[in-house]
Amino acid sequence: MGGTLSTIRKTGSAQAGANARILGLFPLNLPPLDEQCAIASVLNSLDDKIDHNRALSTNLEAIARRLFKSWFVDFDPVRAKAAGEKPPGLADDIAALFPDRLVDSEMGEIPEGWVVQSLDGIAEFLNGLALQKFPATDPDDSLPVIKISEMRNGVNAKSDRASRDVPEKYIVKNGDFLFSWSGSLLAKFWTGGEGALNQHLFKVASEQYPMWFVGHWVYHYLEEFQMIAASKATTMGHIQRGHLKVAMTICPPEDILERLDVVMEPLVEQVIQCELESRTLTTLRDALLPKLISGEIRVSYAQAQIEEALA
Repeated sequence: MGGTLSTIRKTGSAQAGANARILGLFPLNLPPLDEQCAIASVLNSLDDKIDHNRALSTNLEAIARRLFKSWFVDFDPVRAKAAGEKPPGLADDIAALFPDRLVDSEMGEIPEGWVVQSLDGIAEFLNGLALQKFPATDPDDSLPVIKISEMRNGVNAKSDRASRDVPEKYIVKNGDFLFSWSGSLLAKFWTGGEGALNQHLFKVASEQYPMWFVGHWVYHYLEEFQMIAASKATTMGHIQRGHLKVAMTICPPEDILERLDVVMEPLVEQVIQCELESRTLTTLRDALLPKLISGEIRVSYAQAQIEEALA
């Protein structure tokens, strides 16, 4: 027996509602069982690829951070060479890049020929805008506002919108490095599409150093920055630019950094590409599901869409 919306009445509670018995009166049009299984198989293939990308990104990020710490924080290759040993796990051409001696500096011992610079000395930390000054007059021609919540969860239908009159340097694009300096201190390479940079977020860029190098120094100090923010007796803890000045980094000569870039840049780039592909596949999955269930499209068409997305 079918039902209508008028069937829903107040059922002894303060608000109108629909209990399980009433909802059972509404018919559902479902595909045949074999078609349901085919739909599930297609959508599971997307989920499997998204899970694979997530695991791959995690592993690549772990490798990049481990290499960065070994090379630029612990100086493992330099210490090995200073002891007359071959740096473990390094090809000869990579091992040859590192000096064989540590020298004294304001940060203690560092590799010979390397220099100490402040975090804000190796990059520009551009603070976002109060974007209520750039209201979106045309929702179809606007930018999502990237706040801390968007850094954490991505852009969604509830995200605020801003006019495209926002100055170009405050527009965020995929691959930009973002760092929230108040509230929940987060840092990441952005993969959520074009957006407008809100206040309380830095867009970090450098003309001299590759962004994997700058980004990993931010990661290195992130826990310390989080502790500083948490210690402030305010409703929203934060760090100040002064903290960027006292956070010191150790930088190799340009020629060494250029050769190490060949190792590190592909790791970071592949992480970014995995996340971009996963976002595309998630959007595709969510768009295909209702159309497959309703019969608007067939499984063969959905498979073709998936193959095109993965090509």
